[in-house]
Parts: sequence; C-alpha cells; structure tokens
Amino acid sequence: MGDTDTTAESDDEGGLFELTRDKLLVAALLLVGIAGSGIARRLLGELGYNDIGALVYLLGYGGMVVAIWYGWIRPLDITGPD
Repeated sequence: MGDTDTTAESDDEGGLFELTRDKLLVAALLLVGIAGSGIARRLLGELGYNDIGALVYLLGYGGMVVAIWYGWIRPLDITGPD
C-alpha cells in the first residue's frame, strides 16, 4: 500500500461521466428542445393559443434535432472497413 498503488479512476481520462463543455451543451440543448418547448406548448395551450403552442413545440423540438444532427452527428466519419 505504497505510492505505487494506482486506481482505475486515476487512469481513466475522458470517461463517460466526466462533464465536459460538449456534454453540458448537448444536455442543455436536449433539455431546452424537449422540456422547454413542451412546457411552452402546454402554457400556450392553457392560455387558449393551441395552434401557436403546437407550432412552438414543433419548431423547438425540430430545431433541437437539426442542431444535434448538424453539430454532433454530421461530422462523424461513419464508414466501414476497406
């Protein structure tokens, strides 16, 4: 039990649960795109603006999908072996 003992945590750099700027941005984008547009749609529906609420939800959710595709999925090089 000396100074030469190491743990798996110290060897793990960039693990799955490490909070990085990109992961926080994706989480915020998902939260605003899904929950934020859903809450706005609900509030507008309760105020009697059902059609505008549906449009807000569509634009918010659709915009989130496009932003995630454009920012994180599109740049991936998904090719098979030669």
